[in-house]
Amino acid sequence: MARHLGWGRHTVQRYARAVRWQDAVTGRRTRTSHLDVHRPYLQRRIDETEGAITLKALREELASQGQPVPYSSLRDWARSRLQWPTHPARPPAPPSVRQVTGWLTRHPSTLTEEEHQRLKAVLNASPDLATAHHLVRKFGDMLTQQTGALLPAWIDETRTANLPGLISFAHGLTGDLNAVTAGLTLHWSSGSTEGAVNRIKKIKRQLYGRAELELLRKMILLQ
Repeated sequence: MARHLGWGRHTVQRYARAVRWQDAVTGRRTRTSHLDVHRPYLQRRIDETEGAITLKALREELASQGQPVPYSSLRDWARSRLQWPTHPARPPAPPSVRQVTGWLTRHPSTLTEEEHQRLKAVLNASPDLATAHHLVRKFGDMLTQQTGALLPAWIDETRTANLPGLISFAHGLTGDLNAVTAGLTLHWSSGSTEGAVNRIKKIKRQLYGRAELELLRKMILLQ
């Protein structure tokens, strides 16, 4: 075994003689302790409570029997001498509002498989969120596919769903429906114009109260 593992012969012997492999990891045998006499009682109390009892409670029980033990000593000794039952893994924490919002508004192709599964679980638990997800996806398709002609039907469907937030958004679109429909249909954009306006506003704020129109004009032309 030593030749096969590439270990020293004494190392293999130490592992072979150990009751548990943990006892051989430190490279020395487990030392005896004055707390060993309490091991049967402490292990029985752990088994009776199915691991619910704490080291602090065990220390108090020993103290009530006239056997005071420092907590640090009991803690260090219990790590290698007492067996605690294994508990099932805790379920994953529920997703945050920010995470769910991101899953609803991002394009499905950008979500990982795990995010798809968690979003599906959230939608199955909340019919309102499932409806909101359906409406958000339809509006996203109008944005990417430029199908603005479907906007009136989407507004009517959103009003029927009567979901907070979405219904106010749909109501706001009706204030300038023709412009919104054109924005969702035509390939032209006023982005360049808006960018130029923002640049002029920035320069104006930098020169506020310190220059006349002529200097502002030169700054705009030069930048």
